[in-house]
Amino acid sequence: MASDVLSQNEIDALLSALSTGEMSADDFKKEEQEKKVKVYDFKRALRFSKDQIRSLTRIHENFARILTTHFSAKLRTYVQISVASADQIPYEEFIRSVPKMTILNVYEVPPLDGRILMEINPNIAYTMMDLVLGGRGSSLNKVENLTEIETKIMSNLFEQAFEQLREAWANVVEIDPILTEFEVNPQFLQMVSPNETVVVISLNTTIGETSGMINICIPHVVLEPILPKLSVSYWMQTKKTEVNEEDVQSLENRIQKAFLPITAELGHSDITIEDFLALDVGDVIELHTRIDDPLTIKVGEIPKFTAQPGRVNKKLGIQILDSLKGGENDDE
Repeated sequence: MASDVLSQNEIDALLSALSTGEMSADDFKKEEQEKKVKVYDFKRALRFSKDQIRSLTRIHENFARILTTHFSAKLRTYVQISVASADQIPYEEFIRSVPKMTILNVYEVPPLDGRILMEINPNIAYTMMDLVLGGRGSSLNKVENLTEIETKIMSNLFEQAFEQLREAWANVVEIDPILTEFEVNPQFLQMVSPNETVVVISLNTTIGETSGMINICIPHVVLEPILPKLSVSYWMQTKKTEVNEEDVQSLENRIQKAFLPITAELGHSDITIEDFLALDVGDVIELHTRIDDPLTIKVGEIPKFTAQPGRVNKKLGIQILDSLKGGENDDE
């Protein structure tokens, strides 16, 4: 950090103090040990593990991709949305970072308790509205003077957008997002206590030539019931499904009645192209196997048995001698 870098004058002063005995090397060691103590701010409690933050980031990366597709189709223009950051901070700190006049949408997400806040940069919001109304996507920032029609258009636009969160969260919990409030002044909005820890996911948003941020604020109380599902172990585990005995029996019956091609390989030989082209009726090809060697029996293309040739009621037949090992998925 820049504050930890000493200037040349400070370095010269330290060397002079060491050489004159005003300061010893032990003083440096004591100071170094004192710096190992980390200051912990109880007002800024970290209630989410790094693992859980990573999981939330993955979920909202998926949400960003879905939103990109949704707005591209809705607005019929170039749209690019991606996750910029995911941090846990006190709610009060988040509200202070939000502009005095902006677009704030509050959603309930049953069956989870609590509410989620989505803050949209006014430039982005006005660009979207202008495109919906048939304009070229010009951006104005007059949030404090929103008309009833503009408020209704924006509410509908972001209500439809947030419904896409249902698909992004489907692997963790089934939610039903409902828009409950539309506000422009964050000072009039108090979702949770000022010291409540919230996760803020910031989305870089580009619509046409306009860029801005969309911030999603999720309080700890909302995520608390599903925190175990945000761990890596939950994502990696496989769901065990109960085996239906009727389905197993039906599958076995169908397999038993399935037809398989079985071939008996008498032997093989290598010949030149010239000899192959000169073959005629009555010619004899010498095989690499002896007359008393067992034949290889293939099921499909996989060697499975050895056998000896013979006759069965005036027909050619084979008698199985032994089974072969080494085929794929062979448990024998």
